[in-house]
Amino acid sequence: MFTKKLESTANLTKFGEKKSDSESPFAERPSTSVKSTSSSKMVPSIIGEDLSITGNVRSKGELQIDGEIQGDINCGSLLLGETSQVIGGLIAEDVVVRGRVVGSIRGLRVTLQSQAHVEGDIFHQSLAIEQGAYFEGKSRRSDDPMADLKTEKSQNHSRSDRPFESRSDDKDKPLNSAAE
Repeated sequence: MFTKKLESTANLTKFGEKKSDSESPFAERPSTSVKSTSSSKMVPSIIGEDLSITGNVRSKGELQIDGEIQGDINCGSLLLGETSQVIGGLIAEDVVVRGRVVGSIRGLRVTLQSQAHVEGDIFHQSLAIEQGAYFEGKSRRSDDPMADLKTEKSQNHSRSDRPFESRSDDKDKPLNSAAE
């Protein structure tokens, strides 16, 4: 009446024997490697709210920051979360700010969401500021704010590092008024 029927030995395999792939529950395993077809579908690098970094951060891809950074950030796309705090300059094509920034922002598309607190200048191609966002600084529109940065750097490098070098129009003037 309550006898247990033994399974057929045809479906059982001995230890070490390989079952055919069609019967294995693991036959259709998804690939574990992530293949990216374009840079826009890259997974962002995330700096969590419990992480604090002192120094510059660089990335070719997307960054999401919820922690604190004291230094400059240069990346392709930047999202500053509500808990983020950055003291330094930001350079990215796309910048979305929900947290706190003390420093300049350079980007093609800059968005300050309602939770944002920005103290510094913004150089942009397009700028959106939501109601409730705090912004203290200058806003400068530019067709290519990233190129403007490269121009400024090259001008700074072409200047002399010697602070006491005289200019050509000062050659004939004495350096000290007591010399006269």
